[in-house]
Amino acid sequence: MSVLVEFAMFPTDKGESVSAYVSRILKMLHTENVPHQLTAMGTIFETETLAEALDILKKAYETLSLDCSRIYATAKFDIRKNTTKRMEGKIKSVERHLTSLSPSSPQRPHPPNK
Repeated sequence: MSVLVEFAMFPTDKGESVSAYVSRILKMLHTENVPHQLTAMGTIFETETLAEALDILKKAYETLSLDCSRIYATAKFDIRKNTTKRMEGKIKSVERHLTSLSPSSPQRPHPPNK
């Protein structure tokens, strides 16, 4: 099984910039050997079970709850049986489709007008 999770978690009582708090969660992911990808809007990770994914989210919360009184969190799950390593595979699949499009194809995204 593959459980892909995209989540964001940060304190709302620590001012405008919360990157120091987000980096504490990323350090925990690294310490726990959880493959993850940081994006501008959150973090993506993959586990083999839903229980593992929920445990990681709990650990992320506990990382912040030590000194944060209010924590905002969102999480999205993509759970699929009989597969693994989808975090990399999904990106590669889309990239294969992009490279197979010809430059004149109407399906290819156009660069923005300048």
